[in-house]
Amino acid sequence: MSGVTMWERVRRVAGHEGRWLVSLGCWVARRRIGVGAGDRPFGYGAAQAAIVYGLTFVCAVETTALAVLLVDHPVAHLVMLVIDVYTVLTMLGLQAAAVTRPHVLGAQALRLRDGPRMEVDIPLERIESVRYDLRFTKAEKQRKGEGRDDLLELAVAGQTSVTVALREPVTAERLLGRRTEVRTVRFHADDARGTVAAVRAAVAAVAAEAASGSRGAAVGAGDPPPVKGPAVA
Repeated sequence: MSGVTMWERVRRVAGHEGRWLVSLGCWVARRRIGVGAGDRPFGYGAAQAAIVYGLTFVCAVETTALAVLLVDHPVAHLVMLVIDVYTVLTMLGLQAAAVTRPHVLGAQALRLRDGPRMEVDIPLERIESVRYDLRFTKAEKQRKGEGRDDLLELAVAGQTSVTVALREPVTAERLLGRRTEVRTVRFHADDARGTVAAVRAAVAAVAAEAASGSRGAAVGAGDPPPVKGPAVA
């Protein structure tokens, strides 16, 4: 994270907190963030929903238990109540961010997201291949050791299900500002096979459009100059 100051890191963390707080409001309003007309969203929050709701329930039980235990200690009770409520909101906010900030497939780019933590835009013309590829990231790291520098994994509940290989690298920026050039991206989608099919179709459409434009330019360059007819009085 060289080159990133402490204040910049604080600003980024504050931005992260703000994003999940905004996501809570959008979740209640049933709105999605950054999905335009004609874009195709692909969710990824279902895989972690049970874990998040389970942890939220545990936190709520803990909050109730501490409220009873600290009833005779008002200051400690208030401090722990604020901490516990904020913890519950954080858990719900992370799930809300996963729901309201889906992956987005546009006409020219694929935007991949990791809740409020990060997002990376991949131009479709840079995608070499995309395939269904279910992996459990912890098991992969234990089997192969440290991960590659040119690999980005956006895991949900410890798993990825789609692998995208790139012709040219893209820049991924981590939460605290560290930037890496990646050539392979693994991410999770609830409908992984449907996501793969949609991305393949979009990549093929962009390639066909580019090929058509190249042929048109070549034909135009080879056309003879127009012949001027006689002027009409």
